[in-house]
Amino acid sequence: MVAVAQHPNIAMITYAEVTQVKGYIGNFKATIKKKPKYVDWDLCTGCGTCAEKCPTKKLKDEFDLGLGLRTAIHKVYPQAVPGKFYIDAQNCTKLTSGKCGVCEKLCPAKAIRFDDKEEYQEVEVGAIVMATGYDLFKWEEAYGEYGYGKYPDVISSLHFERLVSAGGPTGGKIQRPSDGKEPKSVAFIKCVGSRDDTKGKSYCSRACCMYTAKHAYQVKDKIEDSEAYVFYMDVRTAGKNYEEFYQRSLNAGAKYIRGRVSKIYPRGERLVLKSEDTLLGRPLEVEADLVVLATAMVPSEGAGALAKAIGFSSDKDGFYQEAHPKLQPVETFAAGVYLAGCCQGPKDIPDTVAQASAAAVKICGLFSKNELATEPMVTQVDISKCSGCGFCVPICPYNAISLEPIQERGHHGPFTRNVAQVNSSLCQGCGACLPACRTLALNLKGFTNDQLVAEVDALCL
Repeated sequence: MVAVAQHPNIAMITYAEVTQVKGYIGNFKATIKKKPKYVDWDLCTGCGTCAEKCPTKKLKDEFDLGLGLRTAIHKVYPQAVPGKFYIDAQNCTKLTSGKCGVCEKLCPAKAIRFDDKEEYQEVEVGAIVMATGYDLFKWEEAYGEYGYGKYPDVISSLHFERLVSAGGPTGGKIQRPSDGKEPKSVAFIKCVGSRDDTKGKSYCSRACCMYTAKHAYQVKDKIEDSEAYVFYMDVRTAGKNYEEFYQRSLNAGAKYIRGRVSKIYPRGERLVLKSEDTLLGRPLEVEADLVVLATAMVPSEGAGALAKAIGFSSDKDGFYQEAHPKLQPVETFAAGVYLAGCCQGPKDIPDTVAQASAAAVKICGLFSKNELATEPMVTQVDISKCSGCGFCVPICPYNAISLEPIQERGHHGPFTRNVAQVNSSLCQGCGACLPACRTLALNLKGFTNDQLVAEVDALCL
């Protein structure tokens, strides 16, 4: 990321979001909302004096998923690029009540700007890569039997990842959130929200098997005389050397139990997991100090609205729909818009990097041409028939139709009326607009009504 920020041909706009996209392949116009940071990043050196002296402490750190604490002025995450600070307006005493302002007085670079406002910037681009990532499935709403919120020692795998990270809230030491003690037995439950048509998602989240194997190995490696139990439905190790790593976890002593956990409840300071061993065909109870849930990947919040704004579709689960799963896996039905990473479906890091590389190469191929080949079978408008009702505009899934004013002459002189206009660069020839036209002003090139009638007549002769 540091190399990206320093590259002369890359403009990195952080703490911002895309609010609107207009145009078509080679001629997109994106509106970007820059959120107020209340810190002038051109002046900020990232020294951290403001965060050290900020009196608003003990706020839950979102990056550590609430396991760590932060101040009102902070970095989004420790390795943030650029390594500059911003102020959380909802928790800053100066911005909420007009008091304090310690950071402004002590900042050696005089970079604090409490009067900062949001800004809008419009950029012109030739292509767009969607890489909106993923969120975790809200399993606490569907799997109440696991006791999330009631038992602090029931956490997700992402929480556990922050615990074992050297830059995490515990410095890499595995500790129970409830009392800070080192757990001697840790239970991992896979497929929480995945492959569950009743309460979760029907698809497999793909990465869970391998990161759970990693976490189980880390428990055995970091904690002496520890036990790691993994409750699973199936173990899927499809990547290169994945099966070998899974075997490494088994050889380290991780105990894999094939069965679903039906309930978790406390017994003293420990948690009891009621399950079954389907290989042995008998019920099972396991006591653990810490329970880690491998939750499903779901599309990131707001991804669906962004797809509609740009003009391409999502699948039944909300992931972005590729043009073809085998032949066009990184392209969308909107020309010039490409996919990378978990916005298209659950992926691990190698698959994400490979797809991002493919999207980059597609764009390089696009920009290397002086002319663009478009779909010849697109919708055309007979303006003499078009009434300007606009029924076809919201129906088009590619935002290819718009109402445009034209000048005409009538008995009482010139007048202006609206007619439908089709952007041939956006239109994919799907024909969804044709049934919506009440005046039959729309036709598909190569498949007009007259041509179809002529074909039928020729067949009937």
